[in-house]
Amino acid sequence: MRVRLGALAGVAALSGAVSFVLLAVAIGTDFWYIIDTERLERNSSGAQDRGPANHSQLEPLSSHSGLWRTCRVQSSCTPLMNPFWQENVTVSDSSRQLLTMVTLTGISVYTAYSAAAFQEAVCLLEERALLDQVDIRFGWSLALSWISFVSELLTGVAFLAAARVLSLRQREDQAV
Repeated sequence: MRVRLGALAGVAALSGAVSFVLLAVAIGTDFWYIIDTERLERNSSGAQDRGPANHSQLEPLSSHSGLWRTCRVQSSCTPLMNPFWQENVTVSDSSRQLLTMVTLTGISVYTAYSAAAFQEAVCLLEERALLDQVDIRFGWSLALSWISFVSELLTGVAFLAAARVLSLRQREDQAV
């Protein structure tokens, strides 16, 4: 079975474009890490309804975080960090790319550590029922980044296969 060079180039171009778009969307969105406390708040509000009338409604604790900011359900988003906030600071493009790479590499460690720290805090407080009522999970932004990574691997494989096809064609042409 002969593999067409045009088909390999098309697969490489398409998967490279898909990878870029998915990564751009993942980086720009705020759903890498999600904390859902709806069940906890529902149970707390039920207990407050039976209590004295002077108890105020608790502020919702649910949030979702991205690489650049954290957003609470009923309040505005707050930036996590902006290394380029000062106007007189000049940062080269390579430094910005390095910062982005470090951020993307560290986000998995950060989210895993956050989940582990939350579980440890709950255990220290001996409130195991609390952990059952709080849902901590990775969001769709992280899933998009993993799909982008797989697509980038497919791009690399397609380019390697295209290089192999070209090499074999050159050998055939030289043999004739």
